[in-house]
Amino acid sequence: MSGQLEQVVTDFLAALDSLDVDAMLQGLTDDAQGVDEISRRWIRGRADVSAYIRQLASSVSSVRTEATDVSESIFGDVGVVTCWLDQTYTLEGQEQSVSAPTTIVFRNEDGDWKLSLFHSVPLPEQE
Repeated sequence: MSGQLEQVVTDFLAALDSLDVDAMLQGLTDDAQGVDEISRRWIRGRADVSAYIRQLASSVSSVRTEATDVSESIFGDVGVVTCWLDQTYTLEGQEQSVSAPTTIVFRNEDGDWKLSLFHSVPLPEQE
């Protein structure tokens, strides 16, 4: 991965892996959105995303995330990163594994790239 958004993605994934809620929340826009694959619903706005991240951090452990096949495009104050995420974590005592094409949209606010959309589509393992 290379480009302007490389460090932003790296920092976000490091915060996710360490379950550093404050760091994750600091990097969000006020109108951030995401998809919760567990409950199968959209999460919209800082309050909902914050509540989701806090709940998630209290129910998972041993998070390990790797981004591969990364591509980024910047259009003025908007940046789009597409990648493949492989993630393992423990949820309610059971190890989970997710492999997903992912899109992350960033917006530049006062010189800082903030996460505006995180969209992952977990795919079942191939037989």
